[in-house]
Amino acid sequence: MSRTATIHRKTNETDVRVKLWLDGRGIAKISTGIRFFDHMLELVARHGAMQLEIQARGDLAVDQHHTVEDVGIAFGEAVSQALGNKKGILRAGYFVMPMDETLAVAAIDLSGRPHCVVNAKIRAAHVGDFQSELLEDFFWGFAQAARANVHLRCLYGRSSHHQIEALFKCFARALRFAAGRDRQLRNVLPSTKGLL
Repeated sequence: MSRTATIHRKTNETDVRVKLWLDGRGIAKISTGIRFFDHMLELVARHGAMQLEIQARGDLAVDQHHTVEDVGIAFGEAVSQALGNKKGILRAGYFVMPMDETLAVAAIDLSGRPHCVVNAKIRAAHVGDFQSELLEDFFWGFAQAARANVHLRCLYGRSSHHQIEALFKCFARALRFAAGRDRQLRNVLPSTKGLL
């Protein structure tokens, strides 16, 4: 069964289109108007082993916030749609990602309950053309729309670039595992509640 999704999110501030193939080969075609953010989303596709297309137009002349948050929301909606009824998924995943002097960790539970915690002290206000403070807004948007618990922490690191990149990479790897198929329980919903 193909796990795919197509999302179109249009507001007065943004117009975001997402196409997602969860079981892909790490291929991405991304255009948000924020080049460093595009690169981070390309990393999500590659490390998440998915195929991901995102086209976003936003009010970047005002600020990057609406674009970054709405891309997070649309991507979360796409993941939720592609997962369907969630039967046979592993549901939870975690990853520890080193990147030179930086170490980051991520844990994700596709629990049906949205919550997000991002613990990272990014010193630089901008990395490339990306407003660093918006890191958390992207992940919160994703968590809300995917109805997932998302916990991210940068344990240490000197480079703001490395810190942000390590967080996106370990997020992708944790999501890849959580959304992965459980061969042993392939027709079972991974919850004793009977609902996710």
